[in-house]
Amino acid sequence: MTFPSPNDQQPPLEPAETAEQPAAPQYIEVKIELPTRNPLVTYVILVVTILVYLAQMATEYLLGGDLPAFLGMKINAYIQAGQLWRLITPVLLHGSLLHIGFNMYALYNIGRGLEQYYGSARFLLLYLIAGFAGNTASFIFSSANSLGASTAIFGIVAAEGVFIYHNRSLFGRNAGRMLSQIGMVVLVNLMLGLSPGIDNWGHLGGLLGGLAFAWFAGPRFQPQLNPPRLANATPAQRAWLTAALEAAAIAALVAFTLASR
Repeated sequence: MTFPSPNDQQPPLEPAETAEQPAAPQYIEVKIELPTRNPLVTYVILVVTILVYLAQMATEYLLGGDLPAFLGMKINAYIQAGQLWRLITPVLLHGSLLHIGFNMYALYNIGRGLEQYYGSARFLLLYLIAGFAGNTASFIFSSANSLGASTAIFGIVAAEGVFIYHNRSLFGRNAGRMLSQIGMVVLVNLMLGLSPGIDNWGHLGGLLGGLAFAWFAGPRFQPQLNPPRLANATPAQRAWLTAALEAAAIAALVAFTLASR
């Protein structure tokens, strides 16, 4: 038996061929917050509404009657006589301290956050359209006098729900829970509105008016990469156009109602 000599040249061993593996992609986590703004309109509405209520109490104390309510609340006979401002001025009037307290608390809690994403002009359009729609529904379907900001409040609650739905990818798994909570709040308040002395037609009209405006003109945020940010894909012009079309449709309903009575 012979063994190879140390001097024998052995062919070098070739390394096994291996396919090149692609490098794993590197991800960088970037935190992008929703754009925010100062909720100026919400604060202005709060202050103006409170000042109007103080004027209501002052005239009732000094004159023995609520002069602002007499001049601005929804009274069908006066609207039919041509005082059409009564389809919007009731949002500034309230019947009691509890009434204004509840509405302003809701406006403060919901309006501030929503206005930060809507922007001041778009939020003001939403508030006015919802109030107009709510008082118009009350005028058409209810003969009772009414006043209060709840028509507009129902509109901004509906708009908050639409905002969460349209931007649900940004809220993740919390979106479903948030929408359920809003739906429950609306349902409970509409059920409470069946009680005597509450203008549920105004609530329902404000809800639908705010929902329609938010659906077509509400902000829809989309991610932008350079620089990393969230941009609103709904142009401001659409908000003004939607408000104009919705106001025209509501005005047409008012004109038809006036002509048919």
